Amino acid sequence: MEGEHSVLATMAPTIPGFAAKEMSLLDYSIFCALMLVSTLIGVYFAFFAKQKQNNTAEYLMGGKNMAIFPITMSLIASYISGVSMLGVPAEIYTYGTQYAAVLISEALVCFVTAFVFMPVFYKLQLYSSFEYLLLRYDSSVRLLLSVLYCIMTLTYTPLIIYTPALAFSQVSGASLNVIAPITCAICIFYTSLGGLRAVVWTDTLQSFSMIAGVLVVTILGTFDVGGIGVVMERAANSDRLEFFNLDPNPLVRHTFWTVTIGNFFMWLAHLAANQAILQRCLALPTIAKAKRALVSLAIGTLIFAALSIYCGLVIYAKYHDCDPVHTQVIRKVDQILPFTVMDVANIPGFPGLFIAGVFSAALSSMSTNLNALSGVILQDFIKPCLRGRQMSEKTASNTMKMIVVIAGTFCTAMVFVVDQLGAIIQLSRTVSGVTAGAMLGIFVLGMMVPWINARGALIGGICSLFVAGWVAVGSQRAIAGGSLRFQTKPMSVDGCSYAFPPSNSTINEQAIEEAFWVFRISYLYLTVIGFTTMVLIATLVTLITGPNDPRKVHRDLLSPLVHRFLPEPDKSEQPIAETLLVNETVGRNDLCERTRRYLSLSLLEKSRLQSCCRVSCIKSRTYSRRL
Repeated sequence: MEGEHSVLATMAPTIPGFAAKEMSLLDYSIFCALMLVSTLIGVYFAFFAKQKQNNTAEYLMGGKNMAIFPITMSLIASYISGVSMLGVPAEIYTYGTQYAAVLISEALVCFVTAFVFMPVFYKLQLYSSFEYLLLRYDSSVRLLLSVLYCIMTLTYTPLIIYTPALAFSQVSGASLNVIAPITCAICIFYTSLGGLRAVVWTDTLQSFSMIAGVLVVTILGTFDVGGIGVVMERAANSDRLEFFNLDPNPLVRHTFWTVTIGNFFMWLAHLAANQAILQRCLALPTIAKAKRALVSLAIGTLIFAALSIYCGLVIYAKYHDCDPVHTQVIRKVDQILPFTVMDVANIPGFPGLFIAGVFSAALSSMSTNLNALSGVILQDFIKPCLRGRQMSEKTASNTMKMIVVIAGTFCTAMVFVVDQLGAIIQLSRTVSGVTAGAMLGIFVLGMMVPWINARGALIGGICSLFVAGWVAVGSQRAIAGGSLRFQTKPMSVDGCSYAFPPSNSTINEQAIEEAFWVFRISYLYLTVIGFTTMVLIATLVTLITGPNDPRKVHRDLLSPLVHRFLPEPDKSEQPIAETLLVNETVGRNDLCERTRRYLSLSLLEKSRLQSCCRVSCIKSRTYSRRL
């Protein structure tokens, strides 16, 4: 096809010996078909579905009556991103299979979320996970984490889009300046119009494309090298089969302990207190179904992670004696999977299927982030500024749609910044790692330790950000400056059938341990460092300023696991419903509706709540404060 270039030619046009494999018309048709269907799903839920996206509950929670299957597939699709689709096989290809220990921690996190954290969120039925912080602590803690979440989302989402857009540009020759805006516009369109229902059903469709793309390349690659036995033999000969490196040294990049413990805290931070996960679970009609969806997520993540890990071994088996990174056929190891796709693409339409899968992962993550971000900004920033004035459901829905458009446009523009300034990739990863420990610590202490007070949580969170930020920035600077490098598994170019320019560096480079030892701690422990700092400082500040009386913390705000260890509640304490009614930062009618959901209130408390709700509709705020 005239004007097109293969992935090989695009990556390394000076390397001879490769026949240019072009994307065919069928490949483009498959890719365009996926984009078209995603758009039509948004149009359907916006204009033709019975459930109109004209209120907050419908737009953010899908009416709270969705089925388990699409929610589960949406959760799985949210777990998979373009970065992970390309990054995990590259990780296994370069460093071996010790990363496979994530299978243990990720499955465990899903169960912990289902039975420790989700019961609290489901009972409260909050539109924003950060509203919990207002109930448990105060508005300052809520504001801190809401701001951090928005920053993290707006800096990481452009990276999600940039990765597959770059891959598509490489395999098709199309300009990144054209591909990124078009795909982002499609995502913004169906997310803003269709709300959570459109996001969930497009995720369901796209999840099949993601899994199919990795599955097909794995099967084709396995047959190409001679079978599973050859794959495992070549991996074993290169010392890539490593599962139980029990070295306790935290300075080693990947060991069994760093992967299981570090990834447990990192994944827990991104699952247990994640606005996007919360929205999907609350879209289900019962807590039992929400738990089943999270258990199904554990199964789905195990399957996809295992498939990606094996895919990395297949890629190594194919290029075990001619490393395309060392021969400069590709510039970065992250390009190894699309390179393999074009190299083994002997099935018509397969490259199109793979690129559709990579873009599906990106669109799923972007739509999830935009939908969740709209809810956080509305509930945590816009409504508190109204100071008791009411916002109609239609206005709230339209406001969230505008937020999606504005945030999506900003993320699209940032894609070009990523293309010009690669350092922003490090920035986005640093922000994510820095904030995870503080966020996890604040939520864990809030639900598990009732005597931690708001001042302790706030100061602990801020200290956690500074400590984790110092470690993250220091390690990134050490890597960029060359004072911190990591040993890769052995590579070879002995079997190459083509000439290639000499490399400026050796294939295996020993880690240069010149950086300060703290900066050499495994990156997977960054969340652990932030979490530990937050817990220690919060506990110390709480002891100094005076701990909460556990009887004064409503049990609905605590995990069911700790209820048995709590003293009997104070009979004279103000019911949580009345506490919410006099809060200045949330609309009164909204509070009346939400506080009715507190199932554990006594009959007397329910009676007082109903009285408060009636009075609040006709009395001023000043009078309501006197109740």
